[in-house]
Amino acid sequence: MINFTPIAAQKVKDLLTQRGTPDIGLRLGVRGGGCSGNSYFMEFCEAEAPGDELMESNGIRLYIDLKSAVLLGGTEVDYVEGLMGAGFKFNNPNVRHSCACGESFSV
Repeated sequence: MINFTPIAAQKVKDLLTQRGTPDIGLRLGVRGGGCSGNSYFMEFCEAEAPGDELMESNGIRLYIDLKSAVLLGGTEVDYVEGLMGAGFKFNNPNVRHSCACGESFSV
């Protein structure tokens, strides 16, 4: 299961409303890349793809491919603001190592 904090969920809802597409969902997944081997991605998504797992967290519809679902199990997604900027932060209990910048990870 993947959990969006209330703050992260509200930010996604705000972004969807700004786009004029409040009823679509979010594709969440893991791609190969970065210095540690894997990186997260999020993109707006209108429909389920074959093999997707459909989840919901705090009113956000999530579409996740099965491979990513295994790597993301138990992950909490938060939205944080700080001196270096603002963005979504993945707190993934499966991560064994992440790069210094926090953009990629290994399991």
